[in-house]
Amino acid sequence: MSTAVTYRSYAKINLYLDVLNKRRDGYNNIETVFQSVSLADQLVFEERHDRIELTCSAPELDNGEGNLVYRAAELLRRHTGCRAGARIHLEKHIPLAAGLAGGSGNAAATLVALNLLWDLRLAPGILLRLALELGSDVPYCLRGGAVAATRRGEDMAFLPPLPETWFVLVHPPIAVSASHTYNHPELERSDDRPFAGRTRAFRTAIDRLRQGNVPAMIFNRMERPVFIDHPHLQAMKEHLLELGCTAAAMSGSGPTLFGVCTDKRDANRIAGAIPDYPTSTVCTVAAGVERFD
Repeated sequence: MSTAVTYRSYAKINLYLDVLNKRRDGYNNIETVFQSVSLADQLVFEERHDRIELTCSAPELDNGEGNLVYRAAELLRRHTGCRAGARIHLEKHIPLAAGLAGGSGNAAATLVALNLLWDLRLAPGILLRLALELGSDVPYCLRGGAVAATRRGEDMAFLPPLPETWFVLVHPPIAVSASHTYNHPELERSDDRPFAGRTRAFRTAIDRLRQGNVPAMIFNRMERPVFIDHPHLQAMKEHLLELGCTAAAMSGSGPTLFGVCTDKRDANRIAGAIPDYPTSTVCTVAAGVERFD
């Protein structure tokens, strides 16, 4: 009888996101605070003899070599010389291309699950290096929780877990290109110079977070260019504040918006007052991926 394991991969939001200089390799240096939230995809991994087979509940998602789950599995096989295969089913609940690192989380779960299923025994440091080959957010998704990250997001400092904090997520059904936003003429990069690896503004944001003052540190540098191209997103952010959120921002390069709420009941109330777009009521979680079976 084949062996199977089930994992959840959690969505992330950027409580803080600043864009610094553009690097010679074409990537952008950023400063960000990641936070995992309870919206999650579920992946079931089952051993099979030789090849990778991926199915997904979202018919619009590529099930082949372009999918990060498939790529993560093949990367593990190439790195280790493992000839084992797997049948993987991905149940999607995190919206696609939403600034929530759904695909990155799926890739992280695949690295962790197949390292276990195939008995590869790769150390966490090796998994982190492989994760970075797959994308800038994948290393964070391996760990999850509250993390201050710099460079491309791969230099991480783990922060104390936040007390349970509730958010309402708003999911506008549009696509926003991160590459377009990073190269947008209206993106005003920070001219604050890092000292010992962090700018003054980033240090202040982290201090506020450690003091439990989440609303005071919410910030996203990428909002300006995205809101210029999609003014209805700015209107929705303002609406979240009007409804009673203590702070609101866009996550990553969008289009998802989030509002900070006082408790679960408040989050449900605000979500129920937004009829035009799908919403999710979520709270903080301390992991990026989690075994579920």
